[in-house]
Amino acid sequence: MNKVLFILKRKENFNATVDTHIGLTTGLYNSASFVDEMLVSSGVKSNMVVVADNNDIDREVTRHHPTHVIIEALWVVPEKFAVLCRLHPNVKWIIRIHSEMPFMAGEGMAMDWLGEYVKFKNILIGVNAPRMFNETKFYLQHMMNWTDEQAQEKIIYMPNYYPTDFLTKPYNINKDHIDISCFGAVRPLKNHMLQAFAALKFADKINKKLHFHINSGRLEMKGEPVLHNLRGLFQHLYDKGHRLISHEWTHRDDFLTLCAQMDIGMQCSFSETFNIVGADLISQGVPLLGSNEIPWSDPTYNADPTSSEDMFNKLMLIHEQADNNVRLNHKELHKYVNTTRDIWSEYFKGQR
Repeated sequence: MNKVLFILKRKENFNATVDTHIGLTTGLYNSASFVDEMLVSSGVKSNMVVVADNNDIDREVTRHHPTHVIIEALWVVPEKFAVLCRLHPNVKWIIRIHSEMPFMAGEGMAMDWLGEYVKFKNILIGVNAPRMFNETKFYLQHMMNWTDEQAQEKIIYMPNYYPTDFLTKPYNINKDHIDISCFGAVRPLKNHMLQAFAALKFADKINKKLHFHINSGRLEMKGEPVLHNLRGLFQHLYDKGHRLISHEWTHRDDFLTLCAQMDIGMQCSFSETFNIVGADLISQGVPLLGSNEIPWSDPTYNADPTSSEDMFNKLMLIHEQADNNVRLNHKELHKYVNTTRDIWSEYFKGQR
């Protein structure tokens, strides 16, 4: 019987005096934990651990005796597997990618490392998005001169899972302000600035002050200028009553409580593979403005991420149809994760 072990790397700035024992409060941790729990509930043996670095992997594999080790994201240097594959010759190692190619382009070592990983017999590549799956397959198949059959053995589609204990809540139009969130790490592909402009225009149209909520605790891939521009924008609109409200990264339960306080969530990004933040908002009954990059969001309420005007129009539609937005997104997310469960269960219950 297969036994799965997920291994994640602890964040670089871990501080034992303030952080939890896992040392990791990120979308990556949540993503892996959701799949781990889903596998266990489906009858697959699975565990998840967080380690400090490459040097802890051998100890955890020796302790858990897995048949498959899933390394979440690109953080293990390829040469480390020369040692690990020799120490654990019967283990299948899966490097699981969580990004589409536009985001991956900002990870300077990504293509090189993928090319090195697949030279090891027991290393497979897991990909959580169909387009990235096809692009990765194309690259590695050409590099290694694989047949389609060989490529399909080495590259696996492993989509995200999300728990479906969804809530609903009334859409509150009786406040003098509107709480709109654009949560997630601040980075250019998240498209915070254009969404802020659309939210401001929307708030003016419905005669409310905008409280625009963001996470400021994680700046990634040149996110600093984005944050500075957001602050500069709202600084000059302070006398109009509009506010930029920054929230530090927090634990999942606290974040869900924060999500539930929002009136509308915005996730009109340039690049996504799943968008856990959007799922968190919808799970709390908060209507969502997404983009077609989110694979489960209902297209009725998606906007063009290059057009603040389209975002504004969709915000107006959501304002009129908030309950329907939540209902349709719940339905689409249910469908997506049910398919995910089937894909993972088939792979690991099929004794591959």
